[in-house]
Order: sequence, then structure tokens, then C-alpha cells
Amino acid sequence: MKAVVITEFGGPEVLQVVEVSVPEIGATQVLVKVGAAGVNRPDVFQRKGNYPAPQGVPADIPGLEIAGYVVEIGSAVSSFRVGDRVMALVGGGGYAEYVVAEEGCCLPIPANVSFEHAASLPENVYTVWHNVFERGRLCAGEKFLVHGGSGGIGYTAIQLAKLFGAEVFTTVGSRRKVDFVRSLGVDHVVQYREADFAEVWKQEGIDVILDSIGGAYFDKNICLLNEEGRLVYINAVDGGQVSLNLFKVMQKRLVLTGSTLRARDMVFKGRLTQAIEKHVLPLIANGRFVTSVDRVFPYEQASEAHRYMEAGQHVGKIVLSFGVRL
Repeated sequence: MKAVVITEFGGPEVLQVVEVSVPEIGATQVLVKVGAAGVNRPDVFQRKGNYPAPQGVPADIPGLEIAGYVVEIGSAVSSFRVGDRVMALVGGGGYAEYVVAEEGCCLPIPANVSFEHAASLPENVYTVWHNVFERGRLCAGEKFLVHGGSGGIGYTAIQLAKLFGAEVFTTVGSRRKVDFVRSLGVDHVVQYREADFAEVWKQEGIDVILDSIGGAYFDKNICLLNEEGRLVYINAVDGGQVSLNLFKVMQKRLVLTGSTLRARDMVFKGRLTQAIEKHVLPLIANGRFVTSVDRVFPYEQASEAHRYMEAGQHVGKIVLSFGVRL
């Protein structure tokens, strides 16, 4: 099969299409003929040598989410059959014509969703559901802030929070991105290059914040939170070393938490898959949750897709297409 391989750590040019062996499946796994693969920031980190793959997945083929159809099933698989359209969260290896996925990390693709749009979903939906609704315990009527609302995590968090009854705040970096998040129904938006969100919203009182920035945002987040507020971290691109005034935490009885997804075990991921199938998949199937794909690149242009991501101008997701239809 053909796969996009990290030939060495470095810039986008190190991504090259090469011939590799089709992977073999285990008893609880399925082999998927890939129609499309999502492009995510961790793929860029892996390409640079800053995000090693967990044991048991290809170390040189990036890609954490795919969509396609099943061509082979393991002896213990009962939920899927050959020919089923599936989207899957994978530990790596997604930029390839065939990918092994655990049965417990696969979801059926609704009939109204293409491979390109389905491939844009798993990484975002799994991350948001666990961190916002499970760890952050967001409830209807609460105020929710997600930083970077125009990216994949951001637009997913905005839509799900709105659908479950929250008042939603977000920060973005351009007028185009302001227009995009407003189209999703966000209630409040700050263009962070023009205003300080902490000053604009200092009287609001936020209940749950989802942050991937860290750095200087940390103390601002702490100050914005209501009593019993929850601050959830999924990355810290501006720095993970921060200063914390413990008295603020105690006085407001705050919860500070966070998580990573890639290295979690299959018991956790299987349970999370079931929760998403119950709570989120129906919203995708009935069109209430709308996928947003900014650009689709042929997989042979994976290096260009990475350059586009690093430019930071996209709204929604970037996807690689393998030209498969079913």
C-alpha cells in the first residue's frame, strides 16, 4: 500500500509517499480501506519529533483519525462487517491506504456524511466529549469558554456546548474567524489581537474553560472562573510552566484538570466511544451538528496540508483524501 511517511524529523518536506506493507489485524481489530484522514496539530508535533507514537502503532506514519470502509475483521469482532462505512480514532498510521483500528474505537458513519467529513470528526469529538462534558461536567445553563474557536476542537466544542444548552464564549485571531464562529451560534467572541478577553469578560463569571494555550492565559482563566468553576487543559502551546495562586483556587473552590487522549488504554477509549455513539452520533446523523472542512488535500500533498495548518489561517478541519468512494 501507499503511505505518507515521516522520512526524518523536520519540516513539511520530510513527508513522503512510499510503499509499505499492509498491516495485519488482531482478533479485536478491523482493517479499513481509508477514504480520508484528518490532519491535526499532533501530526505536526510528531513530524517534528516532539510527539512519539505509543507502542504498537506505526512510529513513522502520522494520522490519528480516519474514515473508510471495512475490508477485514478480526475473529472477535461483532459490531462491524466487511463493507461497513466507519470512522475511527487510531493511535497513529492514519495517513495510509489501509489502517488497523480497534473495534472499540470505530463508529458507523451516518448516511449523510462523506468520508472527508467523517474523517474530520473522531479526534475532535472524543477530545471535546471527554474534557468538556466528562471532566468539565458542563451543564445546561452554564457559561462555557473555549479558546481558539475556529479550529477543529473549537468549532466542535462550540456546537456541542450550544446543543447541550450552555452559553458559549470563544477567542479567535481574525475577522474571518469571528464570522465563522458566529455562524456556529457562539454567544460571545473576542478577537484576541484587538482586545484582552480577560478584561472584556471580567464580570461574566465562567463555569467551564477549555484551554490549549497555557502560558499567560492560565492566570486570566483562573480569574474569569466562577466559584466551583472547572479549568480543563488539553495542551499548552504557549508554555506549560505557570504560576498558581493557591488561595484563588481555595477561595473559589476551583477544579483544575486536563488530559491527553492518544496513550489512553482501550478500556477507556471503548467506554468513550459508547458515550459518543449515544450522545453525539445522533446529532451528526440528524444534521444538528455540522461538520466543517476548510480544505481537502490529496494524500500525495500531505506536506502542503501541513504547511497550510502551520500557517494558522484555516477555519474548521484540514483533511487528506485517498479518493475512495462507497
